[in-house]
Parts: sequence; structure tokens; C-alpha cells
Amino acid sequence: PLSPAFTRIDYPFNGLFLAGGKDRRSGLILTIPLCTEQTSMEELSSTLDYLLGIPSDKCKARGFTVIVDGRKSQWNIVKTVVLMLQNVIPAEVSLVCVVKPDEFWDKKVTHFCFWKEKDRLGFEVILVSANKLTRYIEPCQLTDEFGGSLVYDHMDWVNKRLVFEKFTKESTSLLDELVVINESEKSNQLDKERPPDCNFLPSFDPETVLQTGHELLSELQQRRFNGSEGGGGAWSPMDDELLAQPQVMKLLDSLREQYTKYQEVCRQRSKRSQLEEIQTKVMQVVNWLEGPGTEQLRTQWGIGDSIRASQALQQKHEEIESQHSEWFAVYVELNQQIAALLSAGDEEDLVELKGLQQQLSDVCYRQASQLESRQNVLQSAHEFHSTAQDLSQQLDGLLGMLCADVAPADGAAIQQTLKHLEEKLKSVEGALAGLREKGQVLMDQMSNQTSWSYGKDVPIENKENIDHIQGVMEDMQLRKQRCEDMVDVRRLKMLQMVQLFKCEEDASQAVEWLGELLDALLKTHIRLGDDSLETKVLLEKHKKFVDVAQSTYDYGRQLLQATVVLCQSLRCTTRSSGDTLPRLNRVWKQFTVTSEERVHRLEMACSFHTAAEKVDQGNLSAEVEQETYEEVEMVGKALLDRLTVPVIFPDGSEQYFGSPGDMASSAEHIRDKMKLVEDRKLTLHEEDEEEEDIEFCILSFPCCFLFIIPPSGF
Repeated sequence: PLSPAFTRIDYPFNGLFLAGGKDRRSGLILTIPLCTEQTSMEELSSTLDYLLGIPSDKCKARGFTVIVDGRKSQWNIVKTVVLMLQNVIPAEVSLVCVVKPDEFWDKKVTHFCFWKEKDRLGFEVILVSANKLTRYIEPCQLTDEFGGSLVYDHMDWVNKRLVFEKFTKESTSLLDELVVINESEKSNQLDKERPPDCNFLPSFDPETVLQTGHELLSELQQRRFNGSEGGGGAWSPMDDELLAQPQVMKLLDSLREQYTKYQEVCRQRSKRSQLEEIQTKVMQVVNWLEGPGTEQLRTQWGIGDSIRASQALQQKHEEIESQHSEWFAVYVELNQQIAALLSAGDEEDLVELKGLQQQLSDVCYRQASQLESRQNVLQSAHEFHSTAQDLSQQLDGLLGMLCADVAPADGAAIQQTLKHLEEKLKSVEGALAGLREKGQVLMDQMSNQTSWSYGKDVPIENKENIDHIQGVMEDMQLRKQRCEDMVDVRRLKMLQMVQLFKCEEDASQAVEWLGELLDALLKTHIRLGDDSLETKVLLEKHKKFVDVAQSTYDYGRQLLQATVVLCQSLRCTTRSSGDTLPRLNRVWKQFTVTSEERVHRLEMACSFHTAAEKVDQGNLSAEVEQETYEEVEMVGKALLDRLTVPVIFPDGSEQYFGSPGDMASSAEHIRDKMKLVEDRKLTLHEEDEEEEDIEFCILSFPCCFLFIIPPSGF
């Protein structure tokens, strides 16, 4: 076992170590670090004994160089340690290097003491400072605390050494136990009447111990025992590994051999126990399934008359299935165990195992089939009752809608209600079809249902259940037919209401259209034309525009008349045309007044342009021309005055054509044309005056004008 110094980290001599370094004679270097605390020579001696037991005899024969690190200790302790080395390892020590502190001890005392004891010690003792230690030992063989380059982790070495010690102890104990167990099983096989001792188990887990050994051997083989690579020479930091490897390998080989035998022992024990357990459990499963299990299924064949009843039956069946599931789980486990034993190939057990397996499978499959058949019937019954309940609720909802008074808000609402009613009826038809389908499936399942009794399949009488299913389907069919008849009546009424709302909506739309035509007439129909031809075209367009408005008005009147007729048909006295008719008449009167004003203005503009064009054409007699000038001036002024006057509606409100800018533009065009006519009038008047003056001069002074007669007459 390890010394306590290796298991107590805080102990002063915890750091005593063989780092793997070698002196110049290839001897091992033993390092003893000392400190100022009290030093236990007993612990030191025990640790030295342990460390010196690791190297081989060949390595020990080369001797040791001991480094006593006294830099943190007192001289008397150093001296005691040096003297102790004489008693512990006098023959192995070749050289002792005492590393002195910076403040050296009394030179006389130390020199005297070592000189005095030199012959008696049997080895040389050298006092040397840490920086001069390389005179005796190569730097590569010294650790870093002495200025060397040798890498060494003492705690890592201790931990791995502890692993080695622990493995050795556990593997040795485990080997002894496995040998005893294997020999005992061998004796039991020879004496079959002797009861086997199955309670004797190893103290340690063989797998764990083997894994620990393999990991330890791997580390030893990879030369990582001391945490560093070793140097050359007869002994290196891996020498203790090389010594430990054969021990570990030998223990592992022995363990594997005995563990293999132990595994076979366990397998045989398990096989015998498993076979006996299988026989017992098979009979338990068969006896329960053919007894209480069969009796439970035989008494449960109803389907209930509602969802709640079918749910109660399903819950009861689930309880039965739960009890069966426990035994089926045992069956699955037993079947796997039997299959495993059959694959082992022991001929003496094959016949018995196959017989047990066949018997167990027949009973379990037959019982599972009965459970599944019953579950399918209950599931179909639940679906049937659920569909019947949903259908009944849909019929109740549809009947409620049909019995309720219709109070629609508008055409869209009644259309939505009608659509909802149709969807309800369609849903009812689909649900009834689904009910028939599920009812037929349920009756087919019950017709094929049988019970296992005394080894025979016995048909089950299900007349009561089938009569109940058919009765439910017939009742639902009658209720659905009554609802269909009521839906037809309600559909006709709702379609009339939709038409009523449509007429009202279209009448309101006609009012809006007429209003838009009025608005367009006032805001966009403002041009009077640049000449008589364009004005006449505008008059024709206006007549067509008025025809469109007249058609819109007539359409609105017809719709309102249809609304009155539909209200009388539906006996809907609370509904009437409301304010739609007054609004229609009001807008139509406003449009009529505005249209007439537009016609007057266009006619005046046409007269104005016609007169102005006659002036432009000329060739008029003086009297006619004068009348035409007067007509242009009179009509133009009247038209300008008319443009400034608003349209006055019957209710007294006023509205202008277009914007002020549009009217100003039209007025400016008329004024420009009047000015052109006036300018032409003045020009013609001046020409007439010049002609009159010339004629007067000729008549008054004829001699003067003889000289200006062209000589062409000669």
C-alpha cells in the first residue's frame, strides 16, 4: 500500500519524489524537499521505503544521488535527514547534495559536522547552492525548482500510482471471488439435486474493473505514467511503468478468463430460471384469458341508445382492454423470451417451448380479435349516435329559423339569410346521408359479430340493436322532410323579399343617377359653342342627355310601383317607398328646370351666332344689315345677362352653371364676337362715307377730275 505521505496533500513530505532524472553515473536522483515545519522522520522513512521499492534491482545497483532541498529548513533538520539516509539506504546512496539557503548556516559548524561524519556515513555529502547544482548534475536531469528543464508533475504521478494500487487490490479480490463462484457452479452441475447458490455475487463489477485495467494499461503503454517523456539511460521515468505493465497484463488475462467462465455460469442460471418462469407465466395468461377475460367479453354486447350510453359502454370496454393489455404485455414479453430460448438451440427444450408458444399465441390472438371486434362496434355506435345527435341539433336549428319571423334589414341581409338557410338544408342532407352510411356499417359489423364460447364461435342476437338503428334513421328522415317543405315556403317568401329590397335599392340608385346627371348638367354642360353649327350640335346632345334622364326617372317610378305591389303581396304594411319617391320627384323637377334653362341659353346662343355669321358674310341690303346688327347686339346682351343669372329650383334654392371662371370665359367669347361685329359695322360705315364724299366732289368739281382720268381712253 502507499505511504500516508502520498495520500495527504498538505503533509510536509508530500513532495518527496523520484522525478526520473539521472546523475552522471546513470544513478537515479531522489529529491527530498524540506520546509520549516516539524518534520516526521517516521513518515519520511516510510515514504522512502515505498519509493525505493519501485525501481528494479538493476537500477538500484547504480546507486542514488539524493538532493536534500534545505533552502526552507534549518540545519539540524537537514543533518537529521542526512543521517537517516545512512540507516534507510546506506548502500544505495552515492552522493548527497544539500542545497543550502541564501543565508547560509554557520560554515564552521556545517563543515565540522560533515567532516566529522564523512567516514561513518559511507557516502559523500556536498553543500551547494541551487545555481551551482549543475556542476554535479546535468540541467536536463533537474526539475525547474533547481533551474533544470526536466518536466515532472508530482500530483499526477501520485494519482496514477493510486490508480495502479487500487486496480491491483480490486482485481486480486475479484479473481478470488470469481474462482469460487465458477467452482461452485461446476459442482452444482455434477450434483443436480443440490440446490444452486444463486445469491453469491462478486464484490466488484467485473466490467468496471476490466475497463479500469485497460485504461491503466493503455496509459502505461503510451508512456504517460509520469506525465512526461523519459530520457536515455538504464532507468527513465517510465521504468516503473515497464515494471507495472506485466503485472497489469497478467491480472487482466486472468480476469478475462474467469469472467468469461462467470458469464457462462450466469447465462446457464438465467436460462434455467427463465424457462421455469416462462412456464408459470404462460399458464397464468392462458387461464385468465380463457376464464375471466372471456366472461367479461361475453356479457358486453349492447350499443346504447345515445352518446352518453355509448360512451359509458366504451369506458367499460376500455377497462376490459386495460386488464387485457396487462396480460398481452406479459404475452409479448413471454413470446420474446421463448424466441430467444429457441434461437439458443437447446434441443431438449425446443418441443416444450414451441408448444407453449403456440398455445399462448392462439389464445391471445383469439382474445385480441374479440376485443378489436367489440371496439369497432362501439366506435361505430358512438359515431352513429354522435351523427344522429348532430343531425337532430341541425334539424332543431333549421326549424327554429323557419319558425322565426323574418325581419330583414336590407336585400343583402335577406340574401345572406337565404344563403344560410340553403346551407343549413344542405348540411342536414349531408348529415342524414352520413347517418345512413354509419348505420349500415354498424349493422353490418353487428351481423358479423360472434362470441367464443366453449371453443366455438356462437352468433350473437342483435335484433333489438338493429331495430333501434333503423328507427333512428326513419325518424330523422321524417323530420328532414318536414323541414324541407317549410324551407320551400320560406324560400319563396324570401325571394320576394330579396326582389323587394332590390327594387328599393335600384330606385334609390335611380335617384342617385338622376342626381349625378343634374350635377353633370350644371358643372360640365356649360359650353355655348363657337358658331351656330357647334351650338346646334350641343342642342342635339342635350336632347339625348335629357332623354337619358327621362328614362332614369321613368325607371325609378316603375321600381317604386313594383315595391308597392311586393309589399302588398308580402303583407308587409310597415314598409313603403319612404322618402324615395319625394326625392325622385324633387331631383327630376330640379333637372327639368335646369334643362330648360340650358335649352334657352343654347337657343339664344344659336340666334346670336347665326346673326353674327350673316354680318360676316355681307351682301345684305342696308336695311337688312342694320336689322342684323341690332339683332346681334340685342341677343348678345340678353345672353350675357342670362349667363349671370342662376338657376332657381322649385324649392327656392339656386345653382349656377359651372364655375365663375367658366361663365366668365363664355361671356368673354360673346363680347369678343360682339366687338368684331361692331368693328365691321364701323368699317363699312367709314367706307360708305368715303364713297359719298367722292361722289360729292365729282359732282361739284368735274373739271378737276378730268386730269386724273387714265389716258388709256386715247
